[in-house]
Amino acid sequence: QLQASGGGSVQPGGSLGLSCAASVNIFSLNTMGWYRQAPGKQREMVAVITSGGSTGYADSVKGRFTISRDIAKNTVYLQMNSLKPEDTAIYYCNAVSRVSSINYWGQGTLVTVSS
Repeated sequence: QLQASGGGSVQPGGSLGLSCAASVNIFSLNTMGWYRQAPGKQREMVAVITSGGSTGYADSVKGRFTISRDIAKNTVYLQMNSLKPEDTAIYYCNAVSRVSSINYWGQGTLVTVSS
C-alpha cells in the first residue's frame, strides 16, 4: 500500500513537495517513483529511484525535480522546483515489487501550476 501526500497549487517558478510512504520495507521494492497524468494525456514517468539508490528522471523535469528517500521511514519524496504550467497534472506514486514485479499505485495527488 502506498500513501501519497503533498501537492497543491503554486505559481509558476514555485516549489512543491510530494511524499509517498510504503507499507512494506523499501528494500522489498525494486523501484519506487512518481508518474503523472495531465488532462487528455497519457500517464508518464517523472522520476524513479531503485532499491540501490540510483535515480532516473524524465527529460522534462531534469534539473528541476529531485527524488529522494528515507529508508527508515520507507518513504520516497519528490521535490519539485521551478514549476511550470506544463507540470500541472495528477501525480501518482508507484512501486514495483522485487519478487513479483507487480506494480502498485498510490492515490493520485493534484499539482496545479498557474498564475
